[in-house]
Amino acid sequence: MAQLTETYACSPSTERGRGILISGDSKSDSILYCNGRSVLIRYLDRPLHVEVYGEHGYPVTVARYSPNGEWIASADVSGTVRIWGTHNGFVLKNEFKVIAGRIDDLQWSPDSMRIVACGDGKGKSFVRAFMWDSGSTVGDFDGHSKRVLSCAFKPTRPFRIATCGEDFLVNFYEGPPFKFKLSHRDHSNFVNCIRFSPDGNKLISVSSDKKGLIYDGKTGEKIGELSSENGHQGSIYAVSWSPDSKQVLTVSADKSAKVWEISKDGNGKVIKTLASSESGAVEHMLVGCLWQNDHLVTVSLGGRINIFSARDLDKDPISFSGHVKNVNALTMLKSSQKMILSSSYDGLMIRWIQGVGYSGKLDRKYSAQIKCLAAVEEQIVTSGFDNKVWRVPLCGEECGAAEHVDIGSQPKDFSLALGSPELALVSIDTGVVLLKGLEVLSNIKLGFTVTASVIAPDGTEAIVGGQDGKLHIYSVSENALKEEAVLEKHRGAITAIRYSPDVSMFASADGNREAVVWDRASKEVI
Repeated sequence: MAQLTETYACSPSTERGRGILISGDSKSDSILYCNGRSVLIRYLDRPLHVEVYGEHGYPVTVARYSPNGEWIASADVSGTVRIWGTHNGFVLKNEFKVIAGRIDDLQWSPDSMRIVACGDGKGKSFVRAFMWDSGSTVGDFDGHSKRVLSCAFKPTRPFRIATCGEDFLVNFYEGPPFKFKLSHRDHSNFVNCIRFSPDGNKLISVSSDKKGLIYDGKTGEKIGELSSENGHQGSIYAVSWSPDSKQVLTVSADKSAKVWEISKDGNGKVIKTLASSESGAVEHMLVGCLWQNDHLVTVSLGGRINIFSARDLDKDPISFSGHVKNVNALTMLKSSQKMILSSSYDGLMIRWIQGVGYSGKLDRKYSAQIKCLAAVEEQIVTSGFDNKVWRVPLCGEECGAAEHVDIGSQPKDFSLALGSPELALVSIDTGVVLLKGLEVLSNIKLGFTVTASVIAPDGTEAIVGGQDGKLHIYSVSENALKEEAVLEKHRGAITAIRYSPDVSMFASADGNREAVVWDRASKEVI
């Protein structure tokens, strides 16, 4: 029985000009973030232990643990909130359609009984609070005219809810049932994030106007603000309080994270700007943060997660990253059985080491998107959407000068004959191309639509899969193919074919999500 030992997680989905929300559970020291239709649970002390919840039908925007740690509420762009547990697998407790459009933030009440969610209500309701078990609404949230970007539930009684958004407003509601109390228009740009302190005494809002304003947690009255001295020079996208309610962490488009001391009178001054080893590229803007236990977590636009120690702010952070877009190619370096290379739809190539996980991005001097990827000796071979096959020497952490051959059509699949690493089989819509190094030996039309292919390690046999679900087996000699057999078992287009390491078997997979293992000699299904 196969057992999962490691998961190399993706990075959070990010969007330029928007903050993202990460949250966590202080008891298990895990964090939650979203990518695509998945919610990822990562443990800060065990980075290779990852759980993935993928039951949403639309891209997920935010997920939060209930204060008692029993449940997780996650929301998506359709306005749906799902409430689920992680005991003995994922168990769905409830699902509610909350608002008419994308949900940008949600928070639980401290008694784990109510949830408030906000977002783009399509001109109707931008905020809604409801009972987590029945979905019944608990209050009216008037006062906003545009998308509400963030909401917060006061963690102590008496209960309060605060909201902020694209209309530059910070609104304050009393309840339950909740009703409008007061509004502030002290920000001059989008208000991106709002959070109550853990003791409930203070509330902070941060904005694209580079300001942070502080309010009394019970009355909602403004009491102070973050100092402009050593402050942020760009939009502030997210804020998170320290567990003792005395400090806050902020992140900004100016690519910096800052720790602020919040005085009793409600004003804040910078006590530390956290070091960043990254350059000034746009992808290094910081868009999300979380202060959890001793960990200060920041997330960049490029998806890099840095974890600082609250006890020692001068200590270098632990960093990890991953793909933000779909992974579409994967290979293992034959010279190092511990290293895996993967490439995603955006052209990013990442190295992973078994037992370690993320080991850095591979810098490439050419920018073509990669569709197929193979590695042999100290060289990687790629093909992509530019109709070219590239051979790229590996030089430590970067790729050397790449050479290519244009095969005239977009490659569907390719594989290398490892016994003769110069020999490669590339499948295109109409057939296959045999390459030796960067020389085209032959371009063979096969009379059916090709979707996948593989060449045997010794270069004597090729298997080609079609749109019709059939597998065609050919012998390879003198730059030509001779059909030896046609195998029919699949009910969908062939998507992948691979030989076993000892070459006694091969496996094929199809668009119907079925995989078949075959005996190579008898051509029988195993």
